[in-house]
Amino acid sequence: MNTAAAPAVFDRLAALSDATRARLLACLERHELTVGELQDVLQLPQSTVSRHLKALADAGWVISREAGPSNRYRMAGRELDAAARRLWQAVREEVAHHPAAQRDLARVHEVIARRHTKSQEFFATASGQWDRLRSELFGARPELFALLGLLDPAWTIADLGCGTGQMAEAVAPFVRRVIAVDEATAMLRAARTRLHGVENAELRHGPLEALPLDAHSVDVAIVSLVLPYVADPVQALGEVHRIVRPGGRAVVVDMLPHEHEEYRQTMGHLWLGFDAVRITHWAHEAGFSAVRVRALPAQPGAKGPSLFTAILSNAPQRRRGKKH
Repeated sequence: MNTAAAPAVFDRLAALSDATRARLLACLERHELTVGELQDVLQLPQSTVSRHLKALADAGWVISREAGPSNRYRMAGRELDAAARRLWQAVREEVAHHPAAQRDLARVHEVIARRHTKSQEFFATASGQWDRLRSELFGARPELFALLGLLDPAWTIADLGCGTGQMAEAVAPFVRRVIAVDEATAMLRAARTRLHGVENAELRHGPLEALPLDAHSVDVAIVSLVLPYVADPVQALGEVHRIVRPGGRAVVVDMLPHEHEEYRQTMGHLWLGFDAVRITHWAHEAGFSAVRVRALPAQPGAKGPSLFTAILSNAPQRRRGKKH
């Protein structure tokens, strides 16, 4: 007999010697429950439930975590050693046939169902305010940032016409390297401030028509709200095609055709938006093999023209056949 391990085994065995504690553990093996919920399930006073939970926790059978104003309790799983798991398996087989334990499990299902009902009641009354409430709690469109997790962590991404570096900052945590490029010195200065401390982000100075990047050096190029400033979009997209690896892509985000003539004066725009036919034609001229254009949904409060996104695919490199 391992005398060093014996006291822990005896402590755990003692904790399970009480039928109520065994019933509690049977409930907590399958579900995480609060003291109040366990009161309803076992139909016992709060003080009794708490006392038994403390005994189980002291013996290592139960773990708790904070959940708002209450603690939720569950049976220890991986935290238990092999001897404890064997002990519980023997006790559970006996407890499972006890009528009180069977009633407990039926009431557990009722408690879990009530949780679902409360959730449904909340959404029934909050549906009209849910978008506002979620924005107040988590910011605007948090799900869009979550989708960045779909990016390949091995990628190098170029943010072309990076402006103040907002896009580069968003994608940097999810990829190997980000290269932010802009022709405007003031914009690069702002981007450098924003990206200070982002170790996998690099800044480069240069125009879209003559990018300071090697051929086939990036997996994805982002061109966001840049084309209206470019005199020759085909030349610019040709440069984008040059730097994207075979099999890589470029993502273009820009304005659909609009009538805001004042943009020519206020922002120096040379183009008043682009339609899908024009973008597709230019992308093919630039060398991209496939183009997919989609209009983006208008954002609440947005005052500018509607936007689109275009995914420009660079054909993968063909493998040479073996010579016979």
